[in-house]
Amino acid sequence: MTPSRVERRLGEIVDDHNGRVGDERLHGLDDPAKPVYVISVAAELAGMHAQTLRQYDRLGLVTPERTGGGGRRYSMRNIAQLRRVQELSSEGVSLAGIQRIMELEHQVAALRARIEELSEQNAQYRDALESRSHTRVFAAGRDGIVALRPGERPRPRSSGRSLVPYGTR
Repeated sequence: MTPSRVERRLGEIVDDHNGRVGDERLHGLDDPAKPVYVISVAAELAGMHAQTLRQYDRLGLVTPERTGGGGRRYSMRNIAQLRRVQELSSEGVSLAGIQRIMELEHQVAALRARIEELSEQNAQYRDALESRSHTRVFAAGRDGIVALRPGERPRPRSSGRSLVPYGTR
């Protein structure tokens, strides 16, 4: 299949189905999530009919942004999603299956981002603990927590009461 007029003008835009953008200088996009393409251009870039894009929007497979007047605006990320839908569909996956696969892929991406966030937080906590390696912390019962230096022993509590053996009162 020969490249369309829009594809020739913009060059190769999408590297893969994850929405990474190729040479951004060719088409002025600095954000792959920025909704800039009307439905006809998005359909041509995705290699689909505009009516197919409308159907996918109704089904919730690929939901573009809307203008004030209700027109659809597609981003490069949306076009990458459309290409992913097309790829899965050509492999024989039903639209319901495609929707579930895309939901799971989104969840995996969110979980990976959360893991990264927690790993960074964990590293910060470890660094903070290592910077305080000169102290050790012990639980001291009702009085809370006591920090001691290595080799230092807790001071005995002076309650003013002497020990009385059981049953001698």
